[in-house]
Parts: sequence; C-alpha cells; structure tokens
Amino acid sequence: MKATQEPITGKEAIGDRATPYQALVEFYKAFNERDIILMKNNWANSAEIAMDNPLGGIMRGWNNINELYSRIFEGQAQVYVEYYDYTIHETNDMFYAVGRERGNFSIGENSIDLKIRTSRIFKKIEGQWRQVHHHGSIEDPDLLKTYQDLVNK
Repeated sequence: MKATQEPITGKEAIGDRATPYQALVEFYKAFNERDIILMKNNWANSAEIAMDNPLGGIMRGWNNINELYSRIFEGQAQVYVEYYDYTIHETNDMFYAVGRERGNFSIGENSIDLKIRTSRIFKKIEGQWRQVHHHGSIEDPDLLKTYQDLVNK
C-alpha cells in the first residue's frame, strides 16, 4: 500500500462524513481551528475511548480528552499540524490511519517545528465515523524534551 503524501490540513471541504478521509479532515479542521464542538462530534462520546499523546500519559474517556483539548484551545500556545505520509486501512465498521504529522508549536517568542508519528482509530457509530483512539509520539528525544519544556512553562 502506497502512503498518501498530500497532507490533510483541515482546510479541505468537509463532505460526506461516512468516508474515512472526511472523518480525518474533520479532525484536523477541529484541531487547527480550535473548534471544541466539531472536535466533540469527531470523537465517540464514550468512557471507552483513549488518547496517548506526546505530553505523556493516557487519557481515557471523552471527559478527560475534552478537558485536554479545551486546555489546548483556550491556552496561549498556538499549534498547527497537518497529516501526511498516511495510509488508511478500512473494514465495514472500523478504520485506522497510520502516518505522520508535521507542524508548528509556538508560545510567546518560542517556536518549534513538530514531527509526530500518529495513528488514529475510528469506529462506525450510527453510520458516521467516530474517533475511538489516537496515539502520537515524537521520536526525536531532543524535540520531545523541548516540546514538553515549552508546554510545561
């Protein structure tokens, strides 16, 4: 399977959310535009969902994940990411996407480029794809430390 290099930025038109591609577009639109309502629509509203991100720890359940996104969206940091070098693997009721994010994180006068390995799992719920798991990791230890230090200032 050949990976798609054309990035998903969230600036694409949101079309039929019954397709995996559109579910990913919706996520990146919600994230890059800091839209918590759209983000909530993208995730399954369940205690069973989980997210593991570069800031550490595993968040379980929509309430905890919502709290993390709310802090990001309401905070002073500016974050932009786009999804590229990805593949989509689909069954009738589930799909997962494996790829990379690139972007930028800035707070005050400090700015770093982000490079994150990212996977997302979606489940079909009432005919729509809903995210049930996200894992992101920064493989470069120096970049990870710089990112964590900036976030935790």
